[in-house]
Amino acid sequence: MGARIDRIRHGGPANKPGYTFYPVLIIGAGESGIAMGCRLRQVLGFDQFRIFERRSALGGTWHTNQYPGIACDVPAILYSFSFAQNPHWTSLFPSGPEIIQYLYDVCEKFEILDKIQLDTSVKAVRWIDDVEEWEVELEHLAPGVGDLSTRERRALEAGSGPNSKTVLRTEIVRAKVVCSAVGGLVEPKPPLEVPGIDTFEGDIVHTARWDPDLNIRGKDVIVIGTGCSAAQVLPQLVKPEHGAKHVTQLMRSPPWAVQFLPNEAQEFWKKWIPFLSTYIPGFQNGLRKLMFAMLELEFVELFTPSEAARQRRKKKAKELLAYLHKTVPEEYHEILTPDYEVFCKRRIVDDGWFQSLSLPNVEITTLPITSIQPRSVTLGPGRLYPPMSKTDSKAPTEQRTVPADVIIMANGYETNQWLHPLDVTGRQGRSLYKTWDERGGAQAYLGTAMDGFPNFFMIFGPNTATGHSSVILASENMVNYSLKFIGPVLCGDVSTVEVKESAERKWTADLQRELRKSVFMSGGCVNWYNDAATGWNATVYPRTQVDFTLRCMFPVWRHWDLKYTTKGRVKLAASRALRLAGLAGLVGLVWSIVFTRKHGLQRTKDIVRELLRTGVQGFRAVLLRLR
Repeated sequence: MGARIDRIRHGGPANKPGYTFYPVLIIGAGESGIAMGCRLRQVLGFDQFRIFERRSALGGTWHTNQYPGIACDVPAILYSFSFAQNPHWTSLFPSGPEIIQYLYDVCEKFEILDKIQLDTSVKAVRWIDDVEEWEVELEHLAPGVGDLSTRERRALEAGSGPNSKTVLRTEIVRAKVVCSAVGGLVEPKPPLEVPGIDTFEGDIVHTARWDPDLNIRGKDVIVIGTGCSAAQVLPQLVKPEHGAKHVTQLMRSPPWAVQFLPNEAQEFWKKWIPFLSTYIPGFQNGLRKLMFAMLELEFVELFTPSEAARQRRKKKAKELLAYLHKTVPEEYHEILTPDYEVFCKRRIVDDGWFQSLSLPNVEITTLPITSIQPRSVTLGPGRLYPPMSKTDSKAPTEQRTVPADVIIMANGYETNQWLHPLDVTGRQGRSLYKTWDERGGAQAYLGTAMDGFPNFFMIFGPNTATGHSSVILASENMVNYSLKFIGPVLCGDVSTVEVKESAERKWTADLQRELRKSVFMSGGCVNWYNDAATGWNATVYPRTQVDFTLRCMFPVWRHWDLKYTTKGRVKLAASRALRLAGLAGLVGLVWSIVFTRKHGLQRTKDIVRELLRTGVQGFRAVLLRLR
């Protein structure tokens, strides 16, 4: 591609320690990092990059989450890359292992597997002003350490023996461009601070750190949480292959749940969609666009702050309550009826959760967990939902003790720790986290860039998650957007690209203003989108994905500062000169034809001849300067 930075170089300036230099360094081998690597090759024809992944395998959250029943809750035809569509999905909502296989297949197709370095954590990145490069601190981890949470890793390091050594060595490298693709679901929430938890003799496991050797057959299990992972894992626990003796689910507040596909629809998909997608040209692409349009229409009709959308949400709530009453035992109707608007929280796709509540060895309660004993937990007195102030509630409040051999934490992630555990220092020693604190919360222009941090791009950064559609679509848009700025840097036309502070602040202010009106913040619920302490929402994009796609397709260049190299300035000047010459020629042509009818043809020939002579001379001058 004629790039100025065309290789990985080793060594450094005289009298300074050697280092390895990467033109592009990508942090994270989840779907966002994989997309960036693939598109660098596909769009720019560039392969001098490295993807560092702290885990022991690629896949990001899909590698981390391996609990029974894990599956996508967005149609897979959208939860895939537009440049690598998969015609072989076995279900509309495929399992985690199937998604992992898809990501591996994409990496093999675009030949980037050898660009991914596992068991390597990027601890910190620091911008060096005088050389306009990023200094990157790497930690080469012992195998499997990157799969641990921060708390698990610290506990391991606090011990003694050969397994307590988590970092094998450290390394400093340099990069011209850094792309953070660390994702938003990284650090699981900690175990509950409940009296007696240290005395528990059974297993405590988080769904995001599932132990494949965990044996629950014939055991009493406590499941804490009612989010997406809890709704997926609970029905699996009581199936014959796992064989739990009894499952008690502890709920803080109920979610809204939508019905999974009927069995007939699932069978139709499995039988026909892969066949049609494979053998009918354009079918899969058309189906993908149709589903995207349906989700976008749903957003406009149900997620927006308009009065019409609010009325539709009320109607939708009645439909979902009817499904609840039809599926769940009557004794649970009250505690499973939300007191907030539909879509304020992420909805649950119910694939057997409601039905499992009818089993004699499954129960759900809103009694709070007040203490833990070696083989039991104490619940109550009181209740978490409905609130105790609701005196006519029939929900239980009496204290009782429940047998427990296994406690499963399905209570989600620390979702407000953006870029965790990466430390980012920009111009003049400026900390990214400190900048965010000063401005109210995590933020980024188009979820991608921050002023003061040149040549640094975030893929799936703040305010890019969707409450209705696929995050892969958003990530792919951010990748394509970033490449518009990375390309000139790699070609040597531009040395640094940086969003302007005024543009970033205005973008964030507009988003936060819209979010305060949205159902995510005004719907009357407590959700993981919002910071409960500050009220800041750094998670959701409050507009349609069509809106975001168009913004990524057509950058507003005046919102950016581009520092051109000498080569870039010459090419820019030449381009402007040629455009002006073309415009002048067009004006002259029109003028000669319209106003000089008698000598129009001859005059036109003279103008064209003169323009060609001038253009050739200018082009030669540009070539001489480029040499």
